[in-house]
Amino acid sequence: MAESKQQEFWRWTESNWVNPEIDWRKAKVVTLGIDVGSVSTQAVIATDGEIFAYGNMRTGSDSPNSARDGLNYAIEKTDMPESRIDYCIGTGYGRVNVPMADRSVTEIACHARGANFIYGPQIRTVLDVGGQDIKAIQCDARGKVTN
Repeated sequence: MAESKQQEFWRWTESNWVNPEIDWRKAKVVTLGIDVGSVSTQAVIATDGEIFAYGNMRTGSDSPNSARDGLNYAIEKTDMPESRIDYCIGTGYGRVNVPMADRSVTEIACHARGANFIYGPQIRTVLDVGGQDIKAIQCDARGKVTN
């Protein structure tokens, strides 16, 4: 009789990706967003406003290392040096511990602005399902949090 192994759902698959259609060398501006959450860390690199690469991995016990690991995972499949990044925003539970951040912004503000950027000014409500809690965010036509 074969033993079945019970799946552990908290062991989700980490992933990273690079957009094969973008040549980062041609970009005028390269930006980085790092979200250090209680459970996962995401790093997204954009070139001239288009997603170039991302990494999604488990957050470790040390937020600065999690931020650095997230960035390294995002650029792992590229030849882009970290020095090419022009500006970085840190967000999430560990946002104040993102050592390469030029600025930190709450995840609530980032979600509202991101939903506005991706889906347009008609978006008024965003639900953030995180590792520790769920937030309902109300925003205006510019993606500014109103409640």
